[in-house]
Amino acid sequence: MNNQKTLEGVKYLKAKKRVEKIKGFYVHLVVYIVVNSFLSGIIIFGLMQDEGDSLSEVLQNFGVYSTWVFWGIGIFFHWLGVFGFSAVGKNWEAKKLKEILEEEERNSKF
Repeated sequence: MNNQKTLEGVKYLKAKKRVEKIKGFYVHLVVYIVVNSFLSGIIIFGLMQDEGDSLSEVLQNFGVYSTWVFWGIGIFFHWLGVFGFSAVGKNWEAKKLKEILEEEERNSKF
């Protein structure tokens, strides 16, 4: 009986750590979107004021997108670290289908 409680405790700690990693990824993603939107807005405004370019000309400037691209590479690797290749692997559809069916089964019991 004690071993079972220990095993359940270990499983709980692993699950909690996994949830923290997933939460960390989503926080990172939100910060990425907010900060890059702000930076892009500042860059676009600055270029339009300094150089007098139109919006279409400013949007062709790579400086507007550079932080999105390079930080986006970091986001991609963070995503891989959290979800791994299994998120898009061969069995993804089967796992997702099983997950949805289990969720519907849990919801129908209540």
